[in-house]
Order: sequence, then C-alpha cells, then structure tokens
Amino acid sequence: MLTEERRRELSDVLRPAAPPVEVDGVYTEDQKRRLLDVVHDRGPWKLIIAQHFASADELMATMSGAFPEGFEPSLDLFLTPTFRGYLANYGAVLYPELHDVFYNEKFLNHAKSYWGAQYAKPELMLFNINGPCANRDPGHLDSPSFRGVRHENAPTWLCSVMGKSGLFSDYLIKMAQVITWFSLDEGSGFTYWPEGPLAAPKRLLPPINNRGVVVQNEMMVHRGEANGPLEQQMPAGLAFDTVFAGDPADRDRWVLKNGDDVIARHHTDDLRFLVHWSAEVFSDFDELKKNMDGSDDLTIDKAIDMLVDNLRKQGINLDIPSAPLHDPAFIGALNAAYDIGAPTTYPAEAPLSAFQLA
Repeated sequence: MLTEERRRELSDVLRPAAPPVEVDGVYTEDQKRRLLDVVHDRGPWKLIIAQHFASADELMATMSGAFPEGFEPSLDLFLTPTFRGYLANYGAVLYPELHDVFYNEKFLNHAKSYWGAQYAKPELMLFNINGPCANRDPGHLDSPSFRGVRHENAPTWLCSVMGKSGLFSDYLIKMAQVITWFSLDEGSGFTYWPEGPLAAPKRLLPPINNRGVVVQNEMMVHRGEANGPLEQQMPAGLAFDTVFAGDPADRDRWVLKNGDDVIARHHTDDLRFLVHWSAEVFSDFDELKKNMDGSDDLTIDKAIDMLVDNLRKQGINLDIPSAPLHDPAFIGALNAAYDIGAPTTYPAEAPLSAFQLA
C-alpha cells in the first residue's frame, strides 16, 4: 500500500511539459473525408484492447484504478465498442492518399512550439472510432517512448510503468500529439488532469467537432468521455473479437460484426472519431543526434533492473521471473508499486461509466 506522501510524489510525476493547447478547425473538409474514406474502405478494425493487451494485468498497467480485494479483473470488464487502426507508423504514412495529412507542416510547428524546440519529425498517426459508447476508463496514459525502449520493441505495460515511475526522465523521448475529435454529441468532451491525477481535472468542452488539443499525453492522465444515447452505449453481443467496418453499400454507414453477424449499425453523424497525430521533438541538434545514433540507449533488461532496484531501496523485494514481460504476478506487482490509483475527482458533466463488478 502506497503512503499518501508516495502517492503525491508519483502524482507530481504525471504532469505534461505544458498544459494542453486547444486548436479549432484542425482539418479541412477534404482531409476529413479522405480520413473517413480510408477507415470506411480499408477495414475491418479491431477493438483497441484486442490489439494492445494479452491480459488484464497488462491492461491495468496502463490504467489508473483499483479493484476490491479478491476481485480478479478480466478483459471482458473493459469491453467497450471502441476500435482502432493505424494511418501512419514508424514515420511513414501507410495510405498514400493521406500524405499531406501526416506530413503536416502546421502540426510540426504546433509540436515544436509546444516544447519550445528546434526540431520535430512525425512518428505515427492512428484513429479511434465508435458509435454510441460507454467509457469505463478511469484515466490512462498513452504509451511513452524512451531511447532504446519504446512501443515498437517493448510491451505497452512496461513503457507505461516506466513513465509512471519517474525514473527514466533522462531517457524519455519528447513527444507531442495533435489529437482531434469529430463528434456531434453535445455532451461528450475530453477530460484531463494537467496537474496530476490527485489534482482537479480540466475538460475540453463539447461539442468537439474538428476541435482538438496539442499535448504530451504520455505524461498526463486523460480519458475520452461516453457518447450517444445511454441505451445504445453497449451493443448486445459485443465480444473481444468484434470488428468495426464500413458498409459497402453506403459511405456514411458503418457496422459492428461478429464474424458475418452484424450486431450494430451506425451513421457517420452518430460516430465519435478521434485522429491522433504524434511527433518526436528534439530541443536541439545534439538531442536529435543522441536519439538517432543509439549512443545513450536503454535496454529492456536495464529498465526492469532499474525499476526493481528502486523498489529494493524502498524495502520492497521483487524477484525478476524468467519471462518478466508476460508474467502476470510480476506485471501486477510492478504496477502496484508505481500506480497511485484513479483520479480523485471527475467533472460532474462527465462521470465515469459504472463498472460492473458483480
């Protein structure tokens, strides 16, 4: 059990380089249409959790929140109809029709300005998409990247714990995101905790249609908000392998499917569509070179050793198993040591969707 002093210490770690900067009119109508056309035509797309996590322990390492003693969480607990796909990755656009959207001078200038940095390069672009949807996420961090240990070569849970620990700030790769929403829902916004999860939240107010933020989401707890009519937020039959796809008969119609069975249908006007653009940022040429040449990189083994050694100094002895990256007990123990729990408050207009623990 973390002491209150330790909880506040860890809360202070989770503060972005600067508060989010709101931006309006992020994409042109033509860019928005091309983005939606790619999502419509190139699916189907899997649930977020089906792409990134193999167990509840790995998921919990990226989330804040505690469960009753003796309760065993499962991935089913976190099933909500939110789907994801990548539009660009490893610095390369994956769909040629989105070249200008990804290699975006305006976004690069936003990223450099946010950090007061000289250089930036686009890294990835992804989307989240859903129709009416509950949100059971109490608040999470995006996966941070460190020199030598990043989402390309390490599991999400490890990168997240490294970020929450505050031990790796010298290795943290500066990142900036331009995160944009398209939603006509008048009650669905974006909640974030720029002063740490034990402080009061702030909110990007709805409607968030072609509006967004420039932000460092790897070091700021945040969450999307539920959207759509309450009775439609959890479609019957939703499963871990449910997929989202465009209806080939209509560019503005979408379906959720289990195999060949359609379990829900939506119109574009009912969607909440998030586009996440991310860049690596470098204060100066020396930092750029150090990030590129590998001269001061971590390894996964060294990162785990640093986490365990730090716990040992606090009187917590944790043995490293033979397969630490996928050992549920080890993952759970590391997360517990660096997780302060859920944020203390939520906006009255955007409460946490109820967990079903029974």
